[in-house]
Amino acid sequence: MTHDKFDYDVIVVGGGPIGSTFARYMAEKNYKVVILDKKTKIGVPLQCAGLLGTKVKELNILPSHIIINKVNGAFLHSPSNHTLHVSKKEAAAYLLDRVAYDQFLSQKAVDQGSELLLGHKVFDADLKKGEVKVKYKNQIKKLKSKVIIDAGGHSSIVSRQFNPQPKTFEAIQYMVKTDQTILDSENVHLHVNSKISPGFIWVIPLNDSMARIGMFSRLDYIKMDNILSDFVEKNEAFEKSKILKKYHGYIPQYDPKKKLVKDRTILLGDAASQVKPTTGGGLLIGFECAKIAADVVEKALANDDIEILTDYQRIFNKKFKSELNVQLQIQKTFELMQDRELDSMFLKLKKEGAEQIISECGDMDSQSPLIKEMIKSGIIFSVLPKIFFRRITNLWKST
Repeated sequence: MTHDKFDYDVIVVGGGPIGSTFARYMAEKNYKVVILDKKTKIGVPLQCAGLLGTKVKELNILPSHIIINKVNGAFLHSPSNHTLHVSKKEAAAYLLDRVAYDQFLSQKAVDQGSELLLGHKVFDADLKKGEVKVKYKNQIKKLKSKVIIDAGGHSSIVSRQFNPQPKTFEAIQYMVKTDQTILDSENVHLHVNSKISPGFIWVIPLNDSMARIGMFSRLDYIKMDNILSDFVEKNEAFEKSKILKKYHGYIPQYDPKKKLVKDRTILLGDAASQVKPTTGGGLLIGFECAKIAADVVEKALANDDIEILTDYQRIFNKKFKSELNVQLQIQKTFELMQDRELDSMFLKLKKEGAEQIISECGDMDSQSPLIKEMIKSGIIFSVLPKIFFRRITNLWKST
């Protein structure tokens, strides 16, 4: 690296959970870190369903007071409401207070020595110099660091310096409260149909009278709002319910061609499109990538060698690319299916005993082991329409 004057060792663009986790790792290593976030309050507004696999406890700090509910299973609903029920003996996922969790992780980064500057919007960056231009109120600032970490979300200006504008799904979510205590708090409900595919509708219980009901798809906000309103109105469990709040956001689509490193810059989280194609979730991948990035950046700084940053892309590809490409193929396959084919698949899955296999082998974060098991047992070929045989066969020849 050159020996120019730097304000910081690392500038982190974006103070969300992934950016804050990376910042904490670097601050723990005694590097000078600043987090720049355009928001004036971390975590607001809520833009996530907040359901995470229990593996989160292996990947990051999760205090018990952040967990609103523990979920053991899921009911999967076809377009005509044929259902599959899958479950674990222990909790399979946690429903989190995401606003509180984001704020907790941000504070942990600050406690370790990171500087947090709220209301600071990055609008330009020189990736070779490690310089960012920031607008704060009516002021323009220039800050310089040895490394820039872009964890600023799908629309980050830094990512767009060396990648095309990312494709996104829109997502909406309602906070719904019923007048009755009738909800099954141990199971989530997922509803699929060809109109919203490859997205789906989710019902995630907070307790026996409140739930987060949402969806993502390729449709626009108005169409999705109409679909979700209609879903709530026609769902018996929510006959006497009230929508307390509506949320709206965007989910970046995973892009296997995305460049994650350029000059002094590394992309993390949504800025890197590190999102599971099948569910739209990205927090657990992001936490793992924050650790990978911290180790790589530490090595680059310790050796005064910026070229070491390219290790991040290589490690990410080795660890995640195969699984994400499998999920991408699953997503594309589902998107081709019409309602009658989805209904038929659900009925055949139930008949073939797939509920037990999914319950035993299913993982909300890694679908490839389950698909391999279903191929091994022959179930996958008995339930899918013949037009998908070649697609599935070619997919598994290449993984």
